Order: sequence, then structure tokens, then C-alpha cells
Amino acid sequence: MQSNEVRQIHRNYLRQAAKQRYLIVTTQIVLLLLFLGIWEWLARIEAINVLIFSYPSKILQLFWSQIVDGSLLPHIGMTVLETMIGFVLGTLFGTMIATIIWWSPFLSRVLEPYLVVANSMPKVALGPVFIVGLGPGFLSIVAMGCAISIIITTIVIYTSFKEVNQNYVKVVRTLGANKRQIFTMVILPATIPTILSTLKVNVGLSWVGVIVGEFLVSQKGLGYLIIYGFQVFNFTLVLVSLFIIAIVATLMYQGVAFLERRLTSQFK
Repeated sequence: MQSNEVRQIHRNYLRQAAKQRYLIVTTQIVLLLLFLGIWEWLARIEAINVLIFSYPSKILQLFWSQIVDGSLLPHIGMTVLETMIGFVLGTLFGTMIATIIWWSPFLSRVLEPYLVVANSMPKVALGPVFIVGLGPGFLSIVAMGCAISIIITTIVIYTSFKEVNQNYVKVVRTLGANKRQIFTMVILPATIPTILSTLKVNVGLSWVGVIVGEFLVSQKGLGYLIIYGFQVFNFTLVLVSLFIIAIVATLMYQGVAFLERRLTSQFK
């Protein structure tokens, strides 16, 4: 096949891929607008209880008014900061623990059943323990965001370490590589896609941990606003907080997905 024909096939493939992406994004936007439109219409004709379910225009109005007067930004900043720290710590510590367990076969045999048990436990139940141990504030909320993702990160990455093709390990071992070189040259590069995929999972887990922590103890943050809105029966405020969480969590997820695409292309 001539090079011109190959380039033409490649251009056609890229054109079709771009059309597919455009169609997907357009469909997603249409579905979202349709959902919001039906929600607004049902509220206008009083088919739903607007006191409980509110409606999009009222949510947007409250959101904008609180952005203008500056009352919402400190809550957003606090929750995003807590989530980012919990996300980073959970991922780093989970990866470190997985590496230590892989490094020592004795530790892997000892700790593996404990990891299974820890993963089956509801991590949000540790909230009161963190509050008593770390105090009712920033540290206990960050600890919740970290704790809820660290175990699943450890299990997923350690499992990925074990599933690396052992033939690669045997090749570098016969060439005289020590364990550190085996890890850095074979194990870690082979598991980069899994680690990056774990980051996307940890985005959601960190948000869950932080919001639950704010439910329990915080005086500032989106979780606090949700509880406060529920207490004063202002469900529009609750929905505004959920709306912001959805937007920021989506942005974090897309950031991790972008990082995954960049790093994965480098390792190919």
C-alpha cells in the first residue's frame, strides 16, 4: 500500500473519530438540557413539590446571588482544598503500601487478609474515631477523604503489581537486575495505566469521604451547606451544593483523564 493511501486512511479515521466525539458530546448536552427542561416544566405546572425538589431556574438564581455576595466561595474553596489533599494523600499512601507489600512476600501473606477485611468495612464509620483522635476540624475531614480511598488504592495497585507478566521479570533478572531495578524497569511501567485509572476512581471516593466528614463536624464547606439547608428546610440550597459538587468533581475527573491520556501516550 502506498504512503499516500495510508495517509488518506489515517485522515479518514481521524475524521470519523472526531465526528463520533462530536456526536457523543452533542447527545450528552441534549440529554442534560432535556432533563433540566422537563424538571423546570414539571415545577411550573406544579406537578412536583417545588419546596422539596425546587427547579433549575431557582437553583441558578440562588447560586448566582451567593456567588455575587461572596458567601459561597469560602465553602467551595474549603471543600475543594480538603478533597484535593485527601485525594493526593490517599493515592500516595495507597501506592506506597502496595509497593511495600509487593516488595516483601512475607508481608504480602501477612497483610493480604487484613486488606480484604479493611476493604469490606464501611470507612465512613471511622468518622467519629478521626474526630476524637484528630479534633473536630480540618485534619479529621482530610483523614476521612484519605481513608476512604487508601485501601482500595492499595488493593488495586498491589493486584496489578502481581499480575505483571513474570516472563519480563525473569528476563531482567537473568541480566543481573536487582529487586529495585525490577520494580522501576518492569513492574512500575507496566502498571502505570492501572495507577492512572485508580486516580479516576479516587476522585469520587475522596469527595464522598470529605462530604461525609463535613456532615459530621465542619462549620464550613459544601457538606456543611447540605446539612444546614436540610435543617432549615431550604432544599434549593442543598441542590445548589450538589450542583457545585457535580461540576467540580467532573472537572477533577477530566483533569485526571487528561493526565492519563498524556502519560499513557508517553509509555506506548
